[in-house]
Amino acid sequence: MANNLMVLVRKDMLMEWRQKHTLYGVGLYVASTVFAIYMMSGQPEAKQWNALFWLTQLFVAVNAVAKSFLQEHPNRFRYYFTLVKPTTFLMAKMIYSSSLMLVMSLISLMLYSILLGWPLEQGGLFILISLVGSISLSAVFTFLSAIAARAQQNSALMAILGFPLVTPVLMILSNLSLKAISPVYQPGWWVLAIVLLALDLLVIILGVALFPFLWQE
Repeated sequence: MANNLMVLVRKDMLMEWRQKHTLYGVGLYVASTVFAIYMMSGQPEAKQWNALFWLTQLFVAVNAVAKSFLQEHPNRFRYYFTLVKPTTFLMAKMIYSSSLMLVMSLISLMLYSILLGWPLEQGGLFILISLVGSISLSAVFTFLSAIAARAQQNSALMAILGFPLVTPVLMILSNLSLKAISPVYQPGWWVLAIVLLALDLLVIILGVALFPFLWQE
């Protein structure tokens, strides 16, 4: 299983590398979004900076991660069905999507620090939270992409199903980030961290439980 997992992740990386225009397009989207924010608001206050950053991460996840299953041709699923287990295929997609989202998060942080300033009291903690948040968003949108791809490529399902799943994740990440922004002690932050990890685990468990049924359709 581990060998199949690594082969599938490598396959996705090679496909992304061969289609460089997609990767460059996402990078250009991130840069243009941050530049547009800078032109409209200059260097915002810390809380506004935090909110804008997570909204940017949301749109980056939609553009970069949500296509993980939608870009696969429907006939390929029949071929993959003969090679690997559905859970292995799903986990490979989640690992690749998380890796891509981690890279895009670091690029976003770099652009934000250059154009919009760095109003963080604990920069290392914020980077850690942003990396954890990237994994959370990638897990949610990979799961939604799997559902949309198996539902006759209906990407509208992602918008319908994604809102109730992504909204609490964004709220938790935004509140967690306040600890890195404010020098004042923020009580209850560890409870939010546990809730976020529980949501991530729930999404992964749902994906592992439901994707085999979607796979067979």
